[in-house]
Amino acid sequence: MSITSRFPLRRRGLAAAGTAAVLALALAACGSSKGSSGSSVPGMDHSSAPSASASSPSMGSMPGMDHGSTATGDGLAAGKDGYQLTSTVGELPAGKAGDYTFTIKGPDGKPVTGFAEDQTKRMHFYAIRSDLTGFQHLHPTMAGDGTWTAGLSALEPGSWRVFASFTPDGGTGKGKDLVLSRTLTVPGDAKNTPLPAATSSTEVDGYTVTVKGELMAGMAHPMTVSASKDGKPVTDLQPYLDTYAHLTAFHEGDQAFAHLHPETKVNGDHGGPDLSFHAMLPKAGNWRMFLQFQTGGKLHTAALTLRVS
Repeated sequence: MSITSRFPLRRRGLAAAGTAAVLALALAACGSSKGSSGSSVPGMDHSSAPSASASSPSMGSMPGMDHGSTATGDGLAAGKDGYQLTSTVGELPAGKAGDYTFTIKGPDGKPVTGFAEDQTKRMHFYAIRSDLTGFQHLHPTMAGDGTWTAGLSALEPGSWRVFASFTPDGGTGKGKDLVLSRTLTVPGDAKNTPLPAATSSTEVDGYTVTVKGELMAGMAHPMTVSASKDGKPVTDLQPYLDTYAHLTAFHEGDQAFAHLHPETKVNGDHGGPDLSFHAMLPKAGNWRMFLQFQTGGKLHTAALTLRVS
């Protein structure tokens, strides 16, 4: 599976021992919705990696993971622990940008307006097509009444799933990382793209990203992601969202969600060439990973397939 670039990002520990989704690899940056900075990868094709225009520790105690590991669960439900992702948007037109509006309701049934910052953002929003193409990562904006707006780039026809990743800043869920999702339909002639075969490296924007380490479902294993360019180690990775790497992964077949950060501590614009992770994926099979990292003020995004036995 090839990994290529998206380096900075996110936190918190795998919950539910043996089932929490932990995936550690990543390379910078999130896409941004209207009014927020970041990057998205509209219509990402499986056949090529997109660019942005687009000692294993015990669970719950992973040394060096200052930002935490991953949110609890696989993100495939619209509700969890009394919190609910609600939206009146069930369909968006194909081929043009569109707004996805939504609200997070708390256990009291009222819209939540207090959110803690995670990697400098109060909300991370993702969109992925059922064949694991078209990945977008945005930072929506919230109105005073708790309504969030994510400005999605043009979507290809097909079935999509959108994820909201957040941490309540009050109430019964205070301090808890949550990921909720809903499905979205884009009408038109949907043509699925076969998932690329698993590989250990990939290229994007002239960078080569290589992954070393083997993953087994439900078990934490060390993993290293290395970046090079023109055959030389990359040592100028820049911090983005408080870290050098950001990784989001989706499981083939059900779109289960996982998100992790490198253990490597941030030291100015001197990240790389190696980023260390402790990765644990709860399910066997293929996972499509989207990595983002930043160099020279530019965000790069790479996609690759990782096989978990």
